[in-house]
Amino acid sequence: MFSAQFVTRLSKAQSVVAFTGAGISAESGVPTFRGNQGIWTKFKPEELASMDAFLANPPLVQEWYAARRKVFREVSPNAGHVALARMEKLFQRFTVVTQNIDNLHHRAGSLSVLELHGNIGRSYCLQCYREFVDDEIELGSGLTSCPTCSGLVRPDVVWFGEQLPEHEWAESVRAIESADVVLSIGTSGVVFPAAELPLLGKYHGAYVVEINPEETDLSRSMDEVIRENSSIALPELFRLLERAGVQQTETLR
Repeated sequence: MFSAQFVTRLSKAQSVVAFTGAGISAESGVPTFRGNQGIWTKFKPEELASMDAFLANPPLVQEWYAARRKVFREVSPNAGHVALARMEKLFQRFTVVTQNIDNLHHRAGSLSVLELHGNIGRSYCLQCYREFVDDEIELGSGLTSCPTCSGLVRPDVVWFGEQLPEHEWAESVRAIESADVVLSIGTSGVVFPAAELPLLGKYHGAYVVEINPEETDLSRSMDEVIRENSSIALPELFRLLERAGVQQTETLR
């Protein structure tokens, strides 16, 4: 499945970035919410996931996110998520940069995670910027205002027309530019600017490998392509690293 060159490069790497997209979460059963979801078939995500939609009808948008949050709670990290969390312990620097908002990398045990599109389990007040986690406030039950200042509370996710969070983007670029190996996992490579990251890694000398059962817009630029689901490929890759003698190390933070 993996070339000897890839295994050697990875086993000797000091810094590794795993760049993940919707594909790895789909293997856990996370839906895209463009299928049969009852009332939500009447809406397109872009009609709800925007500041304009939120300001026009906060309860409706919060109800949609509450429905998504419920589904995310019911799915579990798959073997691919778990393998990445285990790999993190093998390298001095190992960073997961994800486009997913489902919190599955954290739940699998990954510690160094940069969430480019936010996290559906967090919310914050638009007025006083108080932050909330999922257990503190169940948005979608009619409660859309901050108990501190009565400002509107929104999900901490990136909506259509919004910029990526500045800190997460800067840290992702920094990690990519210093990476020895970049794994591009389950991402279509069509959502920009995030799709630029694997190519940026290659420009800076990283060995870039795509793990995806389907061809993507990034495929032709990769050093190596693995046509397999991440839940199969990543556990096997972890086993190869163990057999190659890669030992657990103190990960730098």
